[in-house]
Amino acid sequence: MVGSSHEALHRIFQKDPALLTRALQRVLHVPFPEPREIAALNVDLTEIEPVERRMDTLLRAETDEGTYLLVVESQGKADERKRGSWPYYLSYLYEKYRCEPVLIVITQSSATAKWAARPIRFGFPGWNSLTVRPLVLGPDNVPVIADERQAERDVPLAVLSAMTHGRGPQAPAILESLASALRTIDSDSAAVFVQFVDSCLADPQAKQMWRDLMTAIQYFWRHPLAEQVREEGREEGREEGRLEDRRQMVLSILEWRGIPVPDTDRQRVDACTDLGRLETWAQRAVHATDAAQVFAAG
Repeated sequence: MVGSSHEALHRIFQKDPALLTRALQRVLHVPFPEPREIAALNVDLTEIEPVERRMDTLLRAETDEGTYLLVVESQGKADERKRGSWPYYLSYLYEKYRCEPVLIVITQSSATAKWAARPIRFGFPGWNSLTVRPLVLGPDNVPVIADERQAERDVPLAVLSAMTHGRGPQAPAILESLASALRTIDSDSAAVFVQFVDSCLADPQAKQMWRDLMTAIQYFWRHPLAEQVREEGREEGREEGRLEDRRQMVLSILEWRGIPVPDTDRQRVDACTDLGRLETWAQRAVHATDAAQVFAAG
């Protein structure tokens, strides 16, 4: 897969930043102002070399009421260390940008959602010096979109529905509706959404159903970004064909994410005959901020 479940759960908001504000308004019923513009920002909060702090996704939303920083954290399970890092993120961002930060946690687990929604309070009882109240998106509040027409009206929200409800009994209906809706959008976006959903489906039956549905949609399934899933069913052999597909995947992911690739690195990709190395580069390309991170040794 292009990325892990953790990566897909927050990177869908990088693919369609407006989905996040729609989720805040429609799912959490938060009166977030309609943004005029949303831009992705650098997620690295490292201050000194030995200490690295990195968020999952950071977006800047410009609205008529002001500028907001949307911090998106993908959370697989409860982690008490977040009680320290999340308040740090918000305080640091406010100090750096002087605009209001908002914390949004997304998870596939109801138990994790309940844990994440608990306020984080610092201070002594009855007098909190600092309180952090995360907004949480999970299987208990993200809508189940199992209707084809509804999925077509908001494909990114339908993708989020499939990613958060892929373990439940309604998964087959959700996936079938989404598969039909993907036919209505451009092939490049569809191929990316295919990978996000595939990486989040933990149930083997749901994953196989999704791959069967996607195999039937040939017009975007040929896209290099979707190649890795399709290759699992290929006959062994045709080594050069698999290598060429992976080379195209590495460069296509970087191109889609707007990361410049120097000619020397392109030549390095074209000359690579190690399938495992190409797979590693493709995985790094999903979350790298520049080409150097993709082709670094190790």
